[in-house]
Amino acid sequence: MLGAGTAGAAPAPLPVPYQFLAGVPLELGNPGGSAPGSNDWSCKPTAAHPEPVVLVHGTGGNRQTNWATYAPLLANEGYCVFSITYGAHDELPWPISAIGAMRPMEQSAQELSDFVDRVLVSTGASKVDIIGHSQGTLMPTYWVKYLGGAAKVDKYISLAPLWHGEGAFDLDATLRQYRAAGLAAATPTMSPLCGACTQLVAGTPFMEKVRAGGVYAPGITYTNIITRYDELVMPYMSGYEEGPNATNIFVQDYCSQDYGDHLSISGEPVAATIVLNALDPAHPRPVPCVFVPPVVG
Repeated sequence: MLGAGTAGAAPAPLPVPYQFLAGVPLELGNPGGSAPGSNDWSCKPTAAHPEPVVLVHGTGGNRQTNWATYAPLLANEGYCVFSITYGAHDELPWPISAIGAMRPMEQSAQELSDFVDRVLVSTGASKVDIIGHSQGTLMPTYWVKYLGGAAKVDKYISLAPLWHGEGAFDLDATLRQYRAAGLAAATPTMSPLCGACTQLVAGTPFMEKVRAGGVYAPGITYTNIITRYDELVMPYMSGYEEGPNATNIFVQDYCSQDYGDHLSISGEPVAATIVLNALDPAHPRPVPCVFVPPVVG
């Protein structure tokens, strides 16, 4: 049952750093911690924001390094915010253990499933909103399609998505050569530390399974937020996917001064305002146009 709510009840707003790298000193100062504003397990959603927001980081990130902007921003707006580190090698020493999204995405999807169930029980909500970045835009789709997540998501917002796979560093060409040589079975283990990395490439068994029958689930509202300067999701149109319940947005259509790339899109004010509007479309706010440099945001 939804209560009056404790979200956003802090006496003063949390600082919101609009910089992707702001999460790194947080992790250095508090290894394994959570970004300010997130993972308050006493938080109860309000009637204004009935769905808790679950933040799903990208490859190499974690619940703290990836979300130094969004955790305090959303908490200040009155949302209950939760963030997971998934796919990490917990058996290894820190800082290697702090690097998330390394394990095969099927395993990570089960971790996300367990985490969302915990969020729903803790908050009393029936659904969550998902905000993902990079791999965190794709991996949850496996949960939605194959692990029962479809009934548990209201809005699914993707920063720098890769619905068609990514082709940076010629990984797609390399894997095509492996498959042509009859070595397709070897490709998932090309990187023993990062089982997810080769799965992200177009044509891999994981990508084919996620795309089978369409990537979108009925009943979920999808928003894809794309930058034309993405240097990891290549081509950047890999993040564009039509659907009756999907909206595709290019940050440069709002602001020509936004040179944000794959990293900085998760820590810059143009994309952040688009996210706020996607979460609460009944109360849209003007999207600012400010200069956004690559990487740092």
